[in-house]
Amino acid sequence: MAYRKGTHTRGLFLSAAALLTAASPAHAADQFKQTADGAGIECSVSARELTRFALVDDQFASVSKISTGTPYNDFAVTSEPVRGDIYVSVPETYAARSISFFTTTKKGFVYKVACRVEQIPATQVFITNPVIAKNRAADWESQTPIETSAVRLIQAMANDRTVDGFEVRQSTAIPARVGDLEVQLIADYRGASLTGKVVRIHNRGTKPVTLAERDLAPRDTLAVSIADPKLEPGASTTAFVVGASGETGND
Repeated sequence: MAYRKGTHTRGLFLSAAALLTAASPAHAADQFKQTADGAGIECSVSARELTRFALVDDQFASVSKISTGTPYNDFAVTSEPVRGDIYVSVPETYAARSISFFTTTKKGFVYKVACRVEQIPATQVFITNPVIAKNRAADWESQTPIETSAVRLIQAMANDRTVDGFEVRQSTAIPARVGDLEVQLIADYRGASLTGKVVRIHNRGTKPVTLAERDLAPRDTLAVSIADPKLEPGASTTAFVVGASGETGND
């Protein structure tokens, strides 16, 4: 594992990053929304099946909506008390093209939800409030110096663990080709001051390749670890890169 600050190396990781960013992600049924206290959330709900709303690191406390007084032309909201989620169902006779309601969370936030009614299968809407994630991530990161926190983050990523306060996104980007190497972003960890990336590297060539940490280190990288730097033809390895938020993988 290597640690560095202020380096300007532009190697394999940077070359692949632009391709990974440009790649079109696969369509996913689940919806991920970020919001703030008092802000609105726009989404889609199923016209025939259930739509689940889940708050990341929070729970729904109450839902306020206007009732039409006629069940055949009104949507229903059901609370799930264990996880704190809510489920929305829309009857086939529902005439409006959208639904809306206000919700209060157990951590005291208020959101306005406005969703289109669409002919889609059962779906899930995951709602995050960056303030909550930032506070939790800041607590986790403040326990040790930033270089030590970077090492802790690499250890967590290598063991496929969640990290308190970090938003983890599984990537659907297609692999990018850099010479004989195929590079694919697998997961992205985002905290208050640190960002971690899990990258899979596959040797598509006919000769062995030895990877160096500097090949994967964009500017301001704090820590790099490669599971197996020696790649035989046809072999794959996983690399973990941690930098300051807004820096890892950027020019």
